Amino acid sequence: MTVLRLAEYESRDGISLTAAQARTLGATGAVTVTPSWQAGEWTVKAAQYVGIVAVDGATVVIRPKVPVARLIFLLGYAVDPRAWREDPVGLADDEELWPAVVHVFARQADRALERGLLQGYRVEEAPLAVLRGRLREADQLRMHSGLPIPLEVRYDEYDIDIPENQLLRAAGERLLRVPQVPPPAIRRLRHLVGRLCEVRRLVPGQPLPATPRSRLNDRYQPALALARLILRSRGIDVFDAGLRATGFLFDMNKVFEDFITVGLAEALAPLGGRCAAQDPHWLDVAGRVVMRPDLVRYGPAGRPVTVVDAKYKTGLPESDLYQILAYCTGLGLVRGHLVYAKGNDVPRRHVVRNAGIEIVQHAVDLDLASTTLLAQVASLATAIHEDAVAVGA
Repeated sequence: MTVLRLAEYESRDGISLTAAQARTLGATGAVTVTPSWQAGEWTVKAAQYVGIVAVDGATVVIRPKVPVARLIFLLGYAVDPRAWREDPVGLADDEELWPAVVHVFARQADRALERGLLQGYRVEEAPLAVLRGRLREADQLRMHSGLPIPLEVRYDEYDIDIPENQLLRAAGERLLRVPQVPPPAIRRLRHLVGRLCEVRRLVPGQPLPATPRSRLNDRYQPALALARLILRSRGIDVFDAGLRATGFLFDMNKVFEDFITVGLAEALAPLGGRCAAQDPHWLDVAGRVVMRPDLVRYGPAGRPVTVVDAKYKTGLPESDLYQILAYCTGLGLVRGHLVYAKGNDVPRRHVVRNAGIEIVQHAVDLDLASTTLLAQVASLATAIHEDAVAVGA
């Protein structure tokens, strides 16, 4: 068994793989695999994904550059900023991602269920031999005209088969399919799934059910946030060259983008206006070219006053400038903001010639502790707000 451990964007040469293994790993999109100089050896390069991908006889583990606890915090905060305010405790800096996710999820699920499974009302529609709830008259006439039974009824059922428990079961079952999970973690997951065996499975491919926060499900919130991000992770199931590849990955570009947009929206909310992520806007007059900025802030009159684009990389590629320039032009703004995962502490400003548009480059440091990182995002939000006030937006 070949086990290759890479950091995101890292390249490793001289890896022994069969041609079928190399082709199948490359087909996943998680890594690029190219021939080395020696026969039977390959160069494997990771991209922006972190996680694990495995084929028969070979496994590639891609580690994030940030500590695993910080990554789990970023993921959880983007899903539910009120439930995730700090790094999860009990994780070593060198711990691998998916075993750590299993550990944290099992712990949060245990806490959610320690007072018993949450119960709630759900609406059921079914044919019954006795009247229960309300008769669905139209369905009764359409399906059983002239027959006294069965009765097509709608009634409220109070039990554990509710969206909160369905999400926990689905996440636990998905984690059981992750390669290389330690046996103790597997036992905890099986115990969790066993407790939820009477809960219906979610239908694959369907949108995840809504679970509005309430006094009753408040203890479930951290586990639900983690369950949602587990179910939204990129699952791999590829068959190529006679081999099957499986795995689970997170896209670090999307992780950073989601964290920045949610963090800025939370920090800007008390300052007025409304923030929206990925709102569609037209670049051209004819309405053929659509733009989806990472974050647009609207003023009291509903007019865009700020646009922000988040980039999980260092430096300042020209394409980033062109993109934010297009956003500013299409939205009628004189200032746009680029936020990077690393860079200069002092914002760098770029004034576009013959356009009167200024692009401001910011950076946040993901190596900071979670509370300090959130404070940095709050300071960034204040600076963005003050910039908008300064230009009269």
